[in-house]
Amino acid sequence: MAALCRLRLRLPKTIAISNLHTSSPASAKQHYKMLVLGGGSGGIAMSARMKRMFGAENVAVVEPSEMHYYQPIWTLVGAGAKTVASSGRSTASVMPSGVKWVKSKVQEINPEKNTVRTDDGTEISYEYLIVALGLQLHYEKIKGLPEGFEHPNIGSNYSVQTVEKTWKALQNFKEGNAVFTFPNTPVKCPGAPQKIMYLSDAYLRKTGKRSKANLIYNTSLPVLFAIKKYADALWDVVKERDLQVNLRQNLIEVRADKREAVFENLDKPGETKVIEYEMLHVTPPMGPNSAVKGSPLGDEAGWLDLDKESLQHKRYPNVFGIGDCTNLPTPRTAAAVAAESGILNRTISKILKNEKPDKKYDGYTSCPLVTSYNTVILAEFDYTGQPLETFPINQAKERRIMYHMKADFMPHLYWHGLLRGLWGGPEPYRKLLHLGMK
Repeated sequence: MAALCRLRLRLPKTIAISNLHTSSPASAKQHYKMLVLGGGSGGIAMSARMKRMFGAENVAVVEPSEMHYYQPIWTLVGAGAKTVASSGRSTASVMPSGVKWVKSKVQEINPEKNTVRTDDGTEISYEYLIVALGLQLHYEKIKGLPEGFEHPNIGSNYSVQTVEKTWKALQNFKEGNAVFTFPNTPVKCPGAPQKIMYLSDAYLRKTGKRSKANLIYNTSLPVLFAIKKYADALWDVVKERDLQVNLRQNLIEVRADKREAVFENLDKPGETKVIEYEMLHVTPPMGPNSAVKGSPLGDEAGWLDLDKESLQHKRYPNVFGIGDCTNLPTPRTAAAVAAESGILNRTISKILKNEKPDKKYDGYTSCPLVTSYNTVILAEFDYTGQPLETFPINQAKERRIMYHMKADFMPHLYWHGLLRGLWGGPEPYRKLLHLGMK
């Protein structure tokens, strides 16, 4: 950890002036050598790198949102350990200086003509395209939502509009069932749905309410966690803390007025079970970005169809992708974006030289599994599901130092490292450790 602290001191300090990027609503037809779709983690990280590669005047980012959020911290926001305000900064403050910010939503992508149309009708042409549009949340696919969030006792750590409702529901808990769900779709940060259960358990113990609480984790998955080494450790936590885990249970309806959640047994279609709740945390169904799904860039399911090693599109060689919008067969996390950003930067630099990409993405991803207000199990693994750990210790063990890495160090590194294109590549945490020791 001393090494990490030394590295932290070497990161650029926050500059107290606004970025001098150009920004205005899209209007006339525009053309850029590199067009980046999306201003989330992957989009901003790659636009910073592309600025250095192409020059700021040749790069544009299409992003409608005025705010940029560090979403991994929302797990702690939902448990009262961090604030929503600490998770967000203005998009203007993270946009690389000099890069054109198109404040619009992507409406249509036409890779045959190398054009993108925004929701105000503007057409933008490009030579190279990076798609970083993320995924879409579908609360509406659960009957009774999103209108159910107007009632107390329901929250979700997956949206800035609902994450504080989780904390309020936890604070207001008196006795009964606290229910936590995992949907029957791909999700981003697949550990988050159970992290809030462990934090809720810790909070209820701290406030003397645990003896009156029954904590239930209903997941559509057939396992607690995909990687056995970490799943075994989590099962030990579940048993030690008397938590109830039900596999293959999918939330299909919320009756907020009655405080009832309806689940379908995925192994017995049509069989449902109603659970009364005092608190409900909902992880929504998720799906591909609509602009990607409606374009030739999507696969059969609508995800951006990439070569999993080079991150280059399978059919359009001047199109690349990063992050949650892709069909890369690895869990969607910020750590995966960090790993992908370095690989993608290398791929594009090779393509520009008419050379074959020589760096391969191995699927590295990481999930800091928060198990209390001061412990984390740090899961790291690759496409094959094999652990790919950074530290010379057993990372399947709950550790206080990993909690501080998650809660305190990683947000700093995100804002001052990843988003500036200064950190990323294969096994990014291992790179951190090596840099910090120099």
